[in-house]
Amino acid sequence: MTFSKSGSGKSTKKARAIFVCTACGSSSAQWLGRCPTCQAWDSLVEERVEKRASASSNVAGDWTKPTLLGDVPADSTVRISTGLEELDRVLGGGVVLGSIVLLGGDPGIGKSTLLMQALAGMAAMGRTVLYASGEESAAQIALRGRRLDLKGIDRVLVQATTDVEELEAAIDTHKPSVVVVDSIQTLRSRELESGAGSVGQLREVAARLVEFAKRRSIAFFLIGHVTKDGALAGPKLLEHLVDTVLSFEGDATHAHRIVRASKNRFGPAHELAIFEMVRDGLREVPDPSTHFLAERPKNVAGSVVVPICEGARSMLIEVQALVAPALYGQARRVSSGIEGSRLAILLAVIERKADVHVLDRDVFASVAGGARIEERAADLALCVAIVSSLRNRAVGSDLAVFGEVGLAGELRAVPRAPQRVAEARKLGFRRIVMPMSNAMQLTPEETADVTILGARTLADALGDALSN
Repeated sequence: MTFSKSGSGKSTKKARAIFVCTACGSSSAQWLGRCPTCQAWDSLVEERVEKRASASSNVAGDWTKPTLLGDVPADSTVRISTGLEELDRVLGGGVVLGSIVLLGGDPGIGKSTLLMQALAGMAAMGRTVLYASGEESAAQIALRGRRLDLKGIDRVLVQATTDVEELEAAIDTHKPSVVVVDSIQTLRSRELESGAGSVGQLREVAARLVEFAKRRSIAFFLIGHVTKDGALAGPKLLEHLVDTVLSFEGDATHAHRIVRASKNRFGPAHELAIFEMVRDGLREVPDPSTHFLAERPKNVAGSVVVPICEGARSMLIEVQALVAPALYGQARRVSSGIEGSRLAILLAVIERKADVHVLDRDVFASVAGGARIEERAADLALCVAIVSSLRNRAVGSDLAVFGEVGLAGELRAVPRAPQRVAEARKLGFRRIVMPMSNAMQLTPEETADVTILGARTLADALGDALSN
């Protein structure tokens, strides 16, 4: 017996369901407890992948035309200033037209405030700018903008939407130079059935905005949510699509805010900008060394100053340590602004290679001011702070310390030693403990009015730093 198809005779095709990893973006035909690509546990979520209609891009331009590399001008990228010198620094000299910048940070850290200030600065210079928000209404955005009381704030275009097609239509109409999307997780495309913030929507919306930016030479700032671990939410593909990834860091209990570049196709990575949260928004900190050391206690054991380098900038940071008897069983290790595993390694080196018994004590280490140090040049300063606290002996107020500590107790050279010395000299530090290999590379002009104490081992460096 033959059965005919019901209805109009057209076959109905259901949207195919796949499972996509939220960590790396890989897909699977069935749910798995562990992603086979990145090995992340419980990261696969169901997605509907069939589009409602096949849409073709309605933007034109010569972006896709092949061009000989020799025919491309070396200075073809156009940068515009944001009006904030610190933000321009971390972007590599200003925002590049046609680029996509992804800014992530904890809720309430100041992401929207920072970009609103940047838009107001560019609007004051005569640029057409657009602030698109899917989290706030136009009235809420205007209220926050007026509270900041910025020059040019009234010239900022505002759009409250969660539809990427509506955003593209507004850009076609007003032709802005810079667009802020707050946030990328709230935008969705009509071509996909899934909800906003899903893996499929994030990939689709981000890819469309990237193509739109390149063809129209429009700079996009995308604000992204972060996970509880501080990583950008969504698939890793999102970070690969954009040109620049900025992270907004800071402790809610401190006024300091740090914008750090982890990826930048148009400038140096690992550059940072420093701001201070005040009543009227974010205020730039042009001299971070003075700012971070303003409240440093004098002649207190466990406090040591270290010159660090982030991008093209050198600054002085205070490292603090507190060593106390372990009265409640196993000794504790607590760190803030310093990697906990690095603290544990340095304690073992101090015990075995410097013959300082500290493994049976509670050790608390912190970077003052809510900053975070990732480079190994802070190893020696942390070791000196720990031994200083253990012996209750303060280091001199004119002493700065930097250097990497190896597992054999040796001191290893760190890059950009002249810049570190110059920053310490500028703020009045007259004695600097560093690895011997760094000390031998300095010129007499670089060490004028400064006593350089070069050491080959951790034990020698501790003796030089705590000799007073």
